[in-house]
Amino acid sequence: QVQLVESGGGLVQAGGSRSLSCLASGSIFTGYTMGWYRQAPGKQRELVAVITSSNKTNYADAVKGRFTISRDNAKNTVYLRMNSLKPEDTAVYYCNAARTPWSYWGRGTQVTVSS
Repeated sequence: QVQLVESGGGLVQAGGSRSLSCLASGSIFTGYTMGWYRQAPGKQRELVAVITSSNKTNYADAVKGRFTISRDNAKNTVYLRMNSLKPEDTAVYYCNAARTPWSYWGRGTQVTVSS
């Protein structure tokens, strides 16, 4: 059974930093593109950052220069380092593992940035 479990969410002040982790189990990770998405109240889920199996990265314009995605294949874990957080970064952050035709989601972790 495939599982993605996010951790690291919480309350942080604007300007602060936070790191999220996503542990993958169930024989997925290597060969998968891993991604972080977020969904704010009343808004659609949106891409934050992705990292391919060859460590190529892509970021949403809103987080470029502030967020960094990385992966540790030995630990089946993908990370999201978030710096210079803004109130508009407040959302539920979801981990995704994708490899055509499969796509798996975690349950999400709440990040709240106070002004």
